[in-house]
Amino acid sequence: MFSLIFPGQGSQTVGMCKEFYDKFDQVKNIFRKADEVLNFPITKLIIEGPKEELDLTVNTQPAIFLVGYSIFTILTDEFKFDDNKVKYFAGHSLGEYTALSTAGFLSFEETLTILKKRGKAMQSSVPKGEGGMIAVLGSKIEFVENLLMENQSKYECFIANDNSEGQLVLSGRIEDLKKLSLDLKKNSIKNIFLPVSAPFHCKLMNKATTIMKTEIEKLNFLSPKKNLISNVTGKMTNEVYEIKNLLIQQIESKVKWRESIKYMIDNGIKDFIEIGPGKVLSGLVKRIDRGVKVSAINNEEDINILKNTYGF
Repeated sequence: MFSLIFPGQGSQTVGMCKEFYDKFDQVKNIFRKADEVLNFPITKLIIEGPKEELDLTVNTQPAIFLVGYSIFTILTDEFKFDDNKVKYFAGHSLGEYTALSTAGFLSFEETLTILKKRGKAMQSSVPKGEGGMIAVLGSKIEFVENLLMENQSKYECFIANDNSEGQLVLSGRIEDLKKLSLDLKKNSIKNIFLPVSAPFHCKLMNKATTIMKTEIEKLNFLSPKKNLISNVTGKMTNEVYEIKNLLIQQIESKVKWRESIKYMIDNGIKDFIEIGPGKVLSGLVKRIDRGVKVSAINNEEDINILKNTYGF
């Protein structure tokens, strides 16, 4: 049994999925449909750029989903990968929507539309330049939690992503993050400001939550009898009502990626396949447990290697 994992923001690159787009008419058709649904030439933006426009949250979210969905479709339709062999579908932040759609909970069209709205809501929740995120490397989560608690009157920052052993991402207002960064450096803890336009996965996203609550409740969810791993709980769910509530909570909640991977491993998963641009999640999984096998699909050669290894 496999787990399929889908990346989130930060994995995008100009030209991602171009090899699949050039070779497979099915991918061209999926991209063309996306242009129609979004009423925007997202195909041109993904294939040609410019990067600055692709990196805008409102564009990044549907773009990364489109790539992951297209690769999954080729994997199952052209290379006959049996998705009944998938025990869990999981995605990091916006990647959870790719997991939802490929698992059959949400249609392609509705996923594209909701991600455009989600990106717009999150991008506008905090004025540009006021909020941000930093990656914290080489520290235990307990130390960072204590540091934040001890300095509540000095700065207000939040753990946004618990990614792996020794890798956290924190959100907050820029001025608060600068103070936190200095305190981390005093404790010899490396931290890096990330090139993002907003402080995701914390209470500063409350305006986005208000907007998205209404939009998510309108969605037409299906019940495909597949298992989704929630970012909010780090555990499995397949109940539509619960999934809707968790997606609303996800906007302000910490992404429990480390807990998610551990949950899947504890429940018998030894093989992970990352579908989407890049190999960020593959690296995180190996940091969490070096004993599991992780493969990433970015081109046709990657699929052929997988097919030779597993014989699907």
